[in-house]
Amino acid sequence: MDAPFFSVIIAVHNGARTIARAVDSVLEQTHPRREIIVVDDGSSDNIAAVLAGYGDRLRCIHQANAGVSAARNAGVAAARGGWLAFLDADDWYYPRRLEAHASWIARDPGLDFLTGDFEYRDADGTLIGRSMERTAVGRQLLDKAGEESTVVMEDDELGRFVEQHFGDTHTLSLPRETFLALGGYPLGVAVCEDVNLLIRLCARSRRVGVVCEPLGVYLIHAASATRSDPLRAQRETVAALLPLKRELATAPRSIREGLIGCLARARLDLAAVLLREGQRLAALRAVVPMLGERPDLASLRAVLSVARG
Repeated sequence: MDAPFFSVIIAVHNGARTIARAVDSVLEQTHPRREIIVVDDGSSDNIAAVLAGYGDRLRCIHQANAGVSAARNAGVAAARGGWLAFLDADDWYYPRRLEAHASWIARDPGLDFLTGDFEYRDADGTLIGRSMERTAVGRQLLDKAGEESTVVMEDDELGRFVEQHFGDTHTLSLPRETFLALGGYPLGVAVCEDVNLLIRLCARSRRVGVVCEPLGVYLIHAASATRSDPLRAQRETVAALLPLKRELATAPRSIREGLIGCLARARLDLAAVLLREGQRLAALRAVVPMLGERPDLASLRAVLSVARG
């Protein structure tokens, strides 16, 4: 199989300060068969001028502010590539990010999608950690890979990945036709839209390629949605996951169990924020549904822990 052509979608809203680093990281990719589509989601800063400086090295779409999901979906609608990759305006790729996936796709076209490791860094560039090392399933896959730089994730590993996902938006590669079949990113979801898509993608997948080396950087900063308003972010995370209980009712058991585990973690995170704000009763209401979703001792202990504050 020939090396695939990638469409890299960058959604941005008021990201003039960081967009150049993101775009440059795609232009510096060692894999040449790619296009860059930047979707300006109603920015009010000078990002149009920054993007104009790139000329025909990228395509720009300007739209009224409709949210990150709508922006990414608009980019996909304009994409020419058979494979999609995504990047946020404040993150960046390492040079082999696309090549690592493209070369694997060429030799193993049976992969449903691909993901990989990435680094967390703060605003000063200091390394905070690596994504795969921060989750149990990630560490298990690293052990499974051994000295190899790649590993195939399948069977029950997919369910554990749903619960403890380590692959973020900027390490995801998937066929455009798969994205369209899934209906794209969910509209009206400001937080956790990437996890919503990832879980639905896992539900229809059997073999997933994982690159066990950092493919890019996720920037940790105070202005992100999850840190600027943590209560709203955690509420919207739970809201983004809840519809999947019905949507994936017939999915493989490991996927359904992974979803419930992911939802439990989101409920506990919401309860923790509510407790910090002194809203003890609201925190308890946030976690009580766990007793019906996963009626086991761990859920009971979690609810009792929140009840004790």
